[in-house]
Amino acid sequence: MEELCQMECTVLKRLLKDDGAKCLLLDCRSFLAFSAGHIRGAVNARCNTIVRRRAKGSVLSLDQILAGDEEEVRGRLRSGMYSAVVLYDERTPDPEAVREDSTVRLVLSALCRDSTGSHVYLLKGGYDRFFTEYPEFCLRTKSLPSFTSQSSIDSTCSSCGTPHRDQGGPVEILPFLYLGSALHASKKEVLDDMGISALLNVSSDCPNHFEGTYQYKCIPVEDNHKEDISCWFLEAIEFIDSVRDSSGRVLVHCQAGISRSATICLAYLMKRKRVRLDEAFEFVRRRRSIISPNFSFMGQLLQFESQLLATSCAAEAAATASPLLGPKSSTTVAAASVTTTPTSPFIFNFPVSVVNPVYLHHSPLTTSPGC
Repeated sequence: MEELCQMECTVLKRLLKDDGAKCLLLDCRSFLAFSAGHIRGAVNARCNTIVRRRAKGSVLSLDQILAGDEEEVRGRLRSGMYSAVVLYDERTPDPEAVREDSTVRLVLSALCRDSTGSHVYLLKGGYDRFFTEYPEFCLRTKSLPSFTSQSSIDSTCSSCGTPHRDQGGPVEILPFLYLGSALHASKKEVLDDMGISALLNVSSDCPNHFEGTYQYKCIPVEDNHKEDISCWFLEAIEFIDSVRDSSGRVLVHCQAGISRSATICLAYLMKRKRVRLDEAFEFVRRRRSIISPNFSFMGQLLQFESQLLATSCAAEAAATASPLLGPKSSTTVAAASVTTTPTSPFIFNFPVSVVNPVYLHHSPLTTSPGC
């Protein structure tokens, strides 16, 4: 790999300390690994299945490896404003060890195609070695507190009558996106403390307590197997994007913050962060361990996943047209093996590993009310 030079951890540390603005760090690991910990200032370059299928063997572009919210980074790369671009994975020791089908190789090809004026390096030993030597230059996700230790809203333990879903406060999914319950949405002091400027109410009966103070949007769905929540995905994603673009923060909630609102957050991650359902589910579950979309919603999320995969090229998108991002209708999506009619439930198969076992006592076609 003649285009890729090697950089020692000591050199990167010096660059970050003395001239970090001219050095771009591209983390070539998975979304989950990046979220768990990364070098300060790094950007996650994602080349997962969705991105790889979209490329169909051709050289990827910067638009494909860097998500839509990294527009400034893409612009600076194309303008040659970075003197050095440093790629790293988990622990690859040197450029000769980089595999042809690795994310590092795909990112390098995209850089060679679309960027100018930057020297590209591979960090020797990757994140693993850098974190071992310079942990102060890394950001790590803190261990999630147990329910009983969360006290931002209600310190009463579940044995004293406070449901687990209402203990603690809303959890941060992304810097501008939070997930919580109806009780969290009713506490103005909590919303203000977290900098919430908008609320996405995913229910038909939870009140909007502070109209005029915050921006509200309602998605009037019930938590049952007959509801088509997927027809709201695009609208919800656009609303969250609008809050993000205005430098605000949005709380997505339903009654319990377990099923409906969690489904919307999962759809957002799948669409905007281009991750698979199982990866998005694990990411959210680590922050709010009680999430458990009902079986129908999980099926619709799998439909959504296959629709995202299908849009990897125009021909696939036309052949597997789906109503997931449009008005309600009946259709068959072969890739997801899901059939819907206005009166019949969704039929599907999904990995049981992504379902919280605490909630598996429910029938596949029923859920506890008010999730």
